[in-house]
Amino acid sequence: MPELPEVEVTRRSFADRIAGARVLGVQVGKPLRWPLGCAPEALIGQNVGSVTRRGKYLLLHLDRGLLLLHLGMSGSLQFAPALAPRGVHDHFELQTSRGTLRLHDPRRFGAVVHAESLADPRALKLLGGLGVEPLEVGFDPVMFHQALQQRRASVKQVLLAGDIVVGVGNIYASEALFMAGLRPTLRADRISRPRAVRLHGAIVAVLQRALALGGSTLRDFSSAEGQTGYFQLDAMVYGREGQACRVCATPIRAIRQGQRSTFFCPQCQRS
Repeated sequence: MPELPEVEVTRRSFADRIAGARVLGVQVGKPLRWPLGCAPEALIGQNVGSVTRRGKYLLLHLDRGLLLLHLGMSGSLQFAPALAPRGVHDHFELQTSRGTLRLHDPRRFGAVVHAESLADPRALKLLGGLGVEPLEVGFDPVMFHQALQQRRASVKQVLLAGDIVVGVGNIYASEALFMAGLRPTLRADRISRPRAVRLHGAIVAVLQRALALGGSTLRDFSSAEGQTGYFQLDAMVYGREGQACRVCATPIRAIRQGQRSTFFCPQCQRS
């Protein structure tokens, strides 16, 4: 699943190029996770403003309202002056005066939803429960520790929930916990303030590193320019079950938590 770095890489790859474009046409394919929420032709003639991000959602601001785009499990966006003819997995296309924005999603867990504003119930339903952005100043280490103290679940599961800090998905939660030296099964409310501060710094560092490397391409992720990511080649634990830890040479272990694979080093992450 594309996580925060992949979504942000995607945003940066087309936001400046589509800003100021006029919508000339809209093509809708097979139904996605949620309905569009407006007649496609209602978007025609509107101008595109900024493209922002909230968690794993891209927000395409228009003259009237905005489009919330989610890449789901396997989605990706393309933006170019001319694209190949639509294929069976191309489910939404916004044709503009500066190029065509297309959502490609083989599994159709992605979404494109129109909302009148950020106060629209449709936007609030998708964005209202999201935690703070980990790469913005609102992500405070002391408040992070206080929030962890209210949770009895494992720290890995708390990070994935996204209501304390948003966008720390499966890959980057495993990597941040390794960097912080914390076992992923540790209960969140048992994490001391110094260890929470260490985890806070690790989350920021891992996400910044992932952005610098263009995100992770495990299967078919690419930016709107068709560029793949390379963070997976830099990973310390994720996807490395049975391989030697890059720090202590202990074999990396994998366990299941909430139907997701968690990777960790039993030696480096003893606490």
